[in-house]
Amino acid sequence: MGELSLSVALPPSARISEYARAAEDAGCARLWLFDSPAVYGDIWIAVARAADATSALGVGTGVAVPSLRHPMVTAAAIATIEEAAPGRLTCAFGTGFTARRALGRKPLAWARVAGYVRTLRGLLNGEVVEIDGAACQMLHMPGWAPERPLRTPLWVAPSGPKGMAVAEEISADGVLLSQPPGEPLAGSRPTAMIVSGTVLRSGEDHRDVRVIEAAGPWYAAMWHAIYEAAPDFVTELPGGDVWLDGLHAVRPEGQLHLGVHEGHVCSLTDRDRKAIGEAGAGLLEFGWTGSAAKIRAAAANSATLGVTEIVYTPAGPDIAGEIDAFAKAFHG
Repeated sequence: MGELSLSVALPPSARISEYARAAEDAGCARLWLFDSPAVYGDIWIAVARAADATSALGVGTGVAVPSLRHPMVTAAAIATIEEAAPGRLTCAFGTGFTARRALGRKPLAWARVAGYVRTLRGLLNGEVVEIDGAACQMLHMPGWAPERPLRTPLWVAPSGPKGMAVAEEISADGVLLSQPPGEPLAGSRPTAMIVSGTVLRSGEDHRDVRVIEAAGPWYAAMWHAIYEAAPDFVTELPGGDVWLDGLHAVRPEGQLHLGVHEGHVCSLTDRDRKAIGEAGAGLLEFGWTGSAAKIRAAAANSATLGVTEIVYTPAGPDIAGEIDAFAKAFHG
């Protein structure tokens, strides 16, 4: 696929080492890890496990959420990974849609993300920076962390014009997108794009259990996103009325935000399955679900828009199998 590379993104889990090896065996460039402690395991433990389980696979935070950790905590985590797997780490940061919504909080303002990345870069450079009104610096002596400066690439994950403006403002080393750019991107900054779906096997359709379990979690995430942005419009989506009724059946007012994100992009609840059944063939129209030819065509189109890295987000009970099938379709 020319200069377009393939990576994988997953939530931290007990099987992350196995999945990291599957990604490396499939020829993927790196494994990005999600950051949502109310839903998944710890991102930095997962990054370390993935790096330790592989020999050359890149690892990354995709994305880390600034409000969850003091900048010095993140700087020390980065230094620890760089010590164990030099040059293999990339860190992307975002506003924290799921991570913060699942805690009952709105996503961060982009100004706060920008400030955090600037501060973190200063720490990694070995500079004295001000945090919460106090001077801070990485004080690690030799043997306790690599020598500064640490050149770990720091990316951002913009979801619109404000995020893209911040990427320019802070000279981010790359951007991680959740949807295709509206127009071809200018410049030479690396641009990764998250995609979901599953490679359909001969004769499969939206009624097959494998397809539902593999493509369903990201389809259900559409309801999650619309509910948080404009809850009145959820019922306008295929299966949305059934999903919303299911949410209100299991959570009282004041706890609805907890039910919204259960299983977010990794597994389905029974109420998700019921709603997906109501959505019918719409499941096949979401994401990159389809034949190998469809996936290669979508990848080629992404390259024309300036995307340099496709980040596949497998789901379902056979993650390794999904990675292998998608990689074979992608590479042809």
